[in-house]
Amino acid sequence: MKKSKDKKLNIPNNIIPPVVVFVLFLSFWQFGAQILQIPNYLLPKPTDIVQAAVNNWENLSTAVITTITEAVVGFVFSVIGGVLGAIIMASSKLLEKSLYPYAILLQTIPIVAIAPIIVIWFGSGMNAIVIIAFTIGFFPMLSNTLIGLNSTNSGMIHLLKLYQASKWQIMWKVRIPAALPYIMAGLKISCTLAVIGAIVGEYIAGIGGGAGGIGYAITVASSRLETAYLFACGISAAILGIVFFLIVNLISKLLLGSWHESEMKKQN
Repeated sequence: MKKSKDKKLNIPNNIIPPVVVFVLFLSFWQFGAQILQIPNYLLPKPTDIVQAAVNNWENLSTAVITTITEAVVGFVFSVIGGVLGAIIMASSKLLEKSLYPYAILLQTIPIVAIAPIIVIWFGSGMNAIVIIAFTIGFFPMLSNTLIGLNSTNSGMIHLLKLYQASKWQIMWKVRIPAALPYIMAGLKISCTLAVIGAIVGEYIAGIGGGAGGIGYAITVASSRLETAYLFACGISAAILGIVFFLIVNLISKLLLGSWHESEMKKQN
């Protein structure tokens, strides 16, 4: 009985340090702002931020749901487009040499520069925001998947060719499974970028009123000098990105935890 109780009370050592740092940081922020008498419009206290979130909870929750929808749809399209694009390029060196430079070019152009063009082409609102989220998350998926497909063990490929396997059989049975760790790495990058893309899109192409997302809420809060609510919106966006990343990380552990060293080490 004593052993079972000890196991229940056992807290992982890697959780305690960040929790302690977080508590100390909030305490320093709360009491430091009070002692220094910093105005709320310059640096609101954590309690002020919580109060602003509670007072504006209806608008904030609606904004978060809107941004989640836009980010998830853009992320899904970026995953589908990136993986399919990488498979097509990996199937032919000529296609890779012809198309990959343009993918790099698309990534180097600042999203803020092409967002107005997207708005002109597709109009403001959900469509443009999803396309912006897709654009910013597409290249990490394409690049990581392509690297994984090109890193497949050549011995395995030659072995299947000896057994007269077709190019697509080799792709499906060997190259894609071998690229799965790289694909999951791309997912972890792309999921957070999709949230950033959605919020940036809401700045430029978002619609106002009750249908606005976090980006629109941040714009309104900054124009009204509602600094506490501005912090609440920013923290909500950060939490959204973290939750999104943790979900993808959990999927990565489920897919790779039984055979790939990167996740097996984390589980031990």
